[in-house]
Amino acid sequence: MKYMLLIYLDEQVLSEAERQACYIESTELAREIHSSGKFLGANPLQPVAMATSVRVREGKRFVTDGPFAETREQLGGYYLIDAKDLDEAIAIAARIPMAKKGTVEVRPVIEIPGLPVN
Repeated sequence: MKYMLLIYLDEQVLSEAERQACYIESTELAREIHSSGKFLGANPLQPVAMATSVRVREGKRFVTDGPFAETREQLGGYYLIDAKDLDEAIAIAARIPMAKKGTVEVRPVIEIPGLPVN
């Protein structure tokens, strides 16, 4: 089953040096997960200052700068994995470096037939 591991953190919690070290550690984890055949994708996201939110209400499009909601923690990145069950997904999530400073939300992915595959 596919799981999306969503990484939330306060963007201000890391210095640039800590962020770069986290990228290195995250890349090592991704390579390890890949070698076991469970890695499907991962990327950090640009800061929320770069975000744009889009809503459509009554046929009218509304575009605003910034994230969907003002919160203490922001969505900072993700891993997409293929795990045999929730326990395995949780074990992988616990190894993500930002789990030590933020939160990793584990969510099963609904696979819709007919979607393009990379």
